[in-house]
Amino acid sequence: MREHFLLRTLKMFADEALDPVTVASVWRKAQQGAQQSRGCQTPAVLSDHAGVQTRFTASSSTQTEPQEQNLQEGGLGGPDPPGLVDFLKRVEDTVTKELEKNSRSHAFDGYHANWEEGSDHVSLLHSLQHPGAEESGLHVSAVSWSCTGSVIVCAYGRTDDGDWTHQKSCVCLWNLDRRSLRPKQADLVLEVPAAVTSVCCHPERPALIAGGLYNGEVVVWDTSRTQDPVLAQTGMSADSHREPVYQVVWVPLQKKGDFGVLSSSSGGEVLLWLVDPDQGRLVLNAAYAFVRQQLPHSSSLKSRGSSRVGVSALALSPWDADSFLVGSEGGLLLRCSFSCGPPAAVAPEGRSVAPRAPARFCFRPAGGPVHSLHCSPFHRNLFISAGTDGEVRLGSLLQADPLLAVRVSDSYVFQAQWSPSRPLVFAAATGQGEVQIFDLARKSLRPAATIRDGAADRTATCLAFNGADRRLLAAGRSDGTVGVWRLSSDLTEQRAEESLRLEQIANQVAE
Repeated sequence: MREHFLLRTLKMFADEALDPVTVASVWRKAQQGAQQSRGCQTPAVLSDHAGVQTRFTASSSTQTEPQEQNLQEGGLGGPDPPGLVDFLKRVEDTVTKELEKNSRSHAFDGYHANWEEGSDHVSLLHSLQHPGAEESGLHVSAVSWSCTGSVIVCAYGRTDDGDWTHQKSCVCLWNLDRRSLRPKQADLVLEVPAAVTSVCCHPERPALIAGGLYNGEVVVWDTSRTQDPVLAQTGMSADSHREPVYQVVWVPLQKKGDFGVLSSSSGGEVLLWLVDPDQGRLVLNAAYAFVRQQLPHSSSLKSRGSSRVGVSALALSPWDADSFLVGSEGGLLLRCSFSCGPPAAVAPEGRSVAPRAPARFCFRPAGGPVHSLHCSPFHRNLFISAGTDGEVRLGSLLQADPLLAVRVSDSYVFQAQWSPSRPLVFAAATGQGEVQIFDLARKSLRPAATIRDGAADRTATCLAFNGADRRLLAAGRSDGTVGVWRLSSDLTEQRAEESLRLEQIANQVAE
């Protein structure tokens, strides 16, 4: 039994070869199955080669001096002078009290300091001319600035021809703010069938221009209309002037924002027109006639032929909408009213509006025809007049005699105008070719500045201050040129107590 058990045990531990068992791996196949192939590529990069080269080269260098002192120790300006700190401590209270007192003072109210260096110098900026007008021998009869101050309007006519003429003329416009300004080629040329005697830009609409012609017509141009710039005109109707129109001005009407055109002529009439753009014409609204028998103090005036008084100058009062001034070919100076006055002693002549006699006051007559009148923009009672006697007279609306007479030229004075920025400064265009600028703040009545341009025989026929850019002054001449001048600060910057000095002049009694 025991042997049998041992035998069986030995058989259990005997060597035996068995068939192998293989287990296939699925991990690698699973990994290969999970893999995916992808590809990407950026677009081709385009490149270009360019080269630049400057024509001029320049090199510069700077170098600072070595710092010799410690800024923290000595300060920005080095060590303080001996005793400076003690002095500042002693005067600190006194200076502080004075500064507080000055801050409550009104001694310099209305005064604006001018830190620029004072000078009476004037410089020529532009010399404008129209070749067509120069070839025709036309003179610059009037100049006017647009309300923006950038456009200058120049009218061409004749100042030495007293006969009727059928010569064509023009009105030229230059925009001085344009980079491509061409002094000998106007930006816009308005062809006119007759000589232009007067132009006036609209005070609020820069595209509108009123003009008076030698044949008696009054025209309003609209420069924004490229095809036909003529917005309205009087034509040769029964209401229009029958003599040359010496002056046209825009007049504010009762309705705010509306303006009419006031025109004067050598026929002794002043007419007020309303613009009717739909009909393309000017409609007569009011008429004023100047008859010698109806003038104030007419008994002291010598009658010369016709009873009509030819109106050669016109001025509106910026202070009183009902008042205007009139100058005549015979030297008369009249203060007139729009609203009051009896009917004029003239024949109706087929007019749609009966004329009235507006003259209310007569000043002392001048020695010859009055070419120019202008009311002061700084005082309600002052005005200046100029004419063939070579004088500019400073007058008051409250006195018959002039307050001051300034001898300007031995020849005619064609136009005089107050400065829009200096209450005591005015300019005058003379027949000797000069533009004289006077400053009444000076002790002497000599010109503060004189503008000479061209030959002496070329008359300075007109001038105009720029209301927007008050440094600019334009002057037209009989050779067809227009000069635009820049005035110095002494002629444009208002000084302290200048208005007070003007008030003193206005209050003095004429000698």
